[in-house]
Amino acid sequence: MAVNVREIEDQLYTVLQDLNKAMPLSKEHILIIGASTSEVAGEHIGSNGSREIATAMYRALIQFKQETDVELAFQCCEHLNRALVVESATARSRGIEPVSVIPVRQAGGAMATHAFSKMEKPVLVEAIRADAGIDIGDTFIGMHLKEVAVPIRSQVKTIGSAHVTLAKTRPKLIGGIRASYDRTEEHE
Repeated sequence: MAVNVREIEDQLYTVLQDLNKAMPLSKEHILIIGASTSEVAGEHIGSNGSREIATAMYRALIQFKQETDVELAFQCCEHLNRALVVESATARSRGIEPVSVIPVRQAGGAMATHAFSKMEKPVLVEAIRADAGIDIGDTFIGMHLKEVAVPIRSQVKTIGSAHVTLAKTRPKLIGGIRASYDRTEEHE
């Protein structure tokens, strides 16, 4: 399948805008990205990673980061136990210990490998509790989202040939019959 990288970049940017409408993201938030460039190209996940596709998706993600200041976390593939590429400042500010590994296309995936090569001071961490996420190609990002994930619908259902799923998170609703969840004048 011939891949139009400009179309992929545009599709991802639209997905990011839809997510941001549902949950305005800022420097206080972490956005996890799980992406199979193989799936985007119409291949089986993990079979044919593409630097060209990763580069196009990274451009859209960096543009979004510049607009929102959100922190990005790129999920590696199963061969690195779905570790995450983040800026060292992100890991440090959240008290997350880095691990010693460098992603490569065959163990980490094309997207995480490209992100690692482009970030200012990248490190890998084993786990993170992200506020929102984008799963491109059914990479299963749920293990890195905060506990209450809420699906978001986008006008874009696929990027290239890959299925896209979005999620935001919210705090747990706790309490019982007397609990209140909306702030009113009564709470003042």
